[in-house]
Amino acid sequence: MELRTLRYFLGIMKEKNITRAAEQLNTTQPNLTRQIRNLEAEIGKPLFVRGRKELAPTETALLLQKRAREILDLYEKTEKEMLSRPETLVGDVCIGTAESHTLRLLAKAVKTVQDAYPSVRFRIISGDIEEISDKLNKGLLDFGILVNYGHLLQYECCELPEYDIWGVLMKSGHPLSSKQTVTKEDLINEPLICSRQSLEEGLIGRWFGLPTEKLDIRATYNLIYNASLLVAEGVGSAIGLDRLISADNGNGLCFRPLAPSVTSPLCLVRKKYALLSPAASVFWDTMLSLTDGSPTVVKTGKPFRPRK
Repeated sequence: MELRTLRYFLGIMKEKNITRAAEQLNTTQPNLTRQIRNLEAEIGKPLFVRGRKELAPTETALLLQKRAREILDLYEKTEKEMLSRPETLVGDVCIGTAESHTLRLLAKAVKTVQDAYPSVRFRIISGDIEEISDKLNKGLLDFGILVNYGHLLQYECCELPEYDIWGVLMKSGHPLSSKQTVTKEDLINEPLICSRQSLEEGLIGRWFGLPTEKLDIRATYNLIYNASLLVAEGVGSAIGLDRLISADNGNGLCFRPLAPSVTSPLCLVRKKYALLSPAASVFWDTMLSLTDGSPTVVKTGKPFRPRK
């Protein structure tokens, strides 16, 4: 399975048409058709169902699309690392992260590195824990920023000095908006919008001390911005992290911390014993200097950290 063939395949997946794909890929239609037929023969399964105007991808094609992108991303990343020269320090640093206000520290490190080495480029990829861990383990990311849920044993970690505060995003006119903090008793009968990740990790149920089935969860989200739109429309109140959505500034939304206060510690992680590119090594050292820390191995972790 050649890289060129994978690029041809992804071009067809994008255009859903052999003629248009051939034009975009600067090749001929017969050559492109032959390459895809050879690929189907190699795999032993059809990749497309031929329609009158467009090609419909099969389940095999959808799976291959994901893997092909990963293969090509890893190839391009490796190629840049191999061709970079230490004296010029060029290349990409790939970082996967979830939403968090603590990324300001990451931004500071990026600025520090680029001030010294303008040719270094950063690729910031958003995702949840599962997605980031998967890409880290496959070598598609140099680093990830993950919440320390106690499952980071396979990584070398640098714990960030800040933490995320959990609370409730609600409409400004909500009865609970007059309170400084919100308790589990306040929320027990409230329609809620929760992050999918917090539910899967059991965080919400543990804080309430109840099975999540007993809560009135109306929707789940991956991005707090999407949740804020649901809140604005009156679907419910969203349990999430502070300082990700502007609130109390005339936009009709407000944020109130949970009580007792709970936080999530975050770590910059890398695969143990992974060989970093020169650019990635400089970024790692920069983050360590900004956090006044040193790489550690996480031995324990708590999903929520109560603060007094």
